[in-house]
Amino acid sequence: MRFALNNPQIHIAGLHRALKGVSHYLALKTLLSLWTGVIVWLGLELMGVQFALMWAVLAFLLNYVPNIGAVISAVPPMIQVLLFNGIYECILVGALFLVVHMVIGNILEPRMMGHRLGMSTMVVFLSLLIWGWLLGPVGMLLSVPLTSVCKIWMETTKGGSKLAILLGPGRPKSRLPG
Repeated sequence: MRFALNNPQIHIAGLHRALKGVSHYLALKTLLSLWTGVIVWLGLELMGVQFALMWAVLAFLLNYVPNIGAVISAVPPMIQVLLFNGIYECILVGALFLVVHMVIGNILEPRMMGHRLGMSTMVVFLSLLIWGWLLGPVGMLLSVPLTSVCKIWMETTKGGSKLAILLGPGRPKSRLPG
């Protein structure tokens, strides 16, 4: 408590950086979810699937839930296509969702999130596992912002700056004044 009162600029600056990191995360996640929705919409439209726009909106919304959201968003259109078009088209729809979520969710997203938030791709992936294990689905949803806040907190503390190096792609930003 005494440290916080003696050096309030450290904690205020750290809080600003944490809020900025969460804002960047949400903006980037929204952009990637939008890409997911647009690609799913185009793919389903090209395949002639009914309600392609609705399934794309569902993919956009459920993309905020890491890993599980991709599976959940693929099930309804696959069932629809299986019932009305057949097994071959159902497999194609499943392949579309698989490819889109593999490329965007497992390649682009960790790289962009890590680069933008100053965390390595491995840390982004491990944070998903750890926070998901600790807090369940909510932890998976909040894994990157929580890890970003932890990293910023470590960078602003005396002994934590050395640990923050392990979370980032390189050296952390210099400690804040104080």
